[in-house]
Amino acid sequence: MARQRPTALLIDLDGVLRRWDPEVGAAVDRKYDLPAGTLLDTAMRWPLLQPAITGQRSHADWLADVAGALAETVGGRERAQAAVDEWAAHRGTVDPEALAFVRAVRANGVRVGLATNSTDALDADLATLDLVDEVDVVVNSSVLGVHKPTKDYFQQACLAVETPPQRVLFVDDDDRAVRGARVAGLSAYRWSGPEGLPYLRAALAR
Repeated sequence: MARQRPTALLIDLDGVLRRWDPEVGAAVDRKYDLPAGTLLDTAMRWPLLQPAITGQRSHADWLADVAGALAETVGGRERAQAAVDEWAAHRGTVDPEALAFVRAVRANGVRVGLATNSTDALDADLATLDLVDEVDVVVNSSVLGVHKPTKDYFQQACLAVETPPQRVLFVDDDDRAVRGARVAGLSAYRWSGPEGLPYLRAALAR
């Protein structure tokens, strides 16, 4: 069967539309005498992260859980919470080329959904980043109760953009998410930077 041209776009937030400066986390690690990458690695531990991105724990609860996991290493719960709060205060920056792409796609009549594994802090983050009005719909895992790369997540994301999976293009920087989208019947592209934009523009040309 010939592949159908996509008529909707699902695009990831972190690593695609939002960039993170690794030096911010590195500076907090150094300030609290932690090995490089400790804060990020601890926060991304699946037993801590999964409840937060599926709505079982709030963003604040997740940060408290991370602080609890670090307390012994960093010299006490209070000091650990201070380190986590300082690390979490940075909310990233918008990739201007990715945003310009989204704007052009929408201007051409393609429906765009933000497809992200996130906590209940997402709405506040989108407001801080001035992204609230830049997409047609937000598909937040913590609202759905399921996360990428599950098939259920992608099925619900396609419903949110009101487009069947075979007509949806998904863009993410994570290989597992890309593979999961393909299993769910979507076209999917592994984002590695703006060099992929010509391909994506061609794929969505109408």
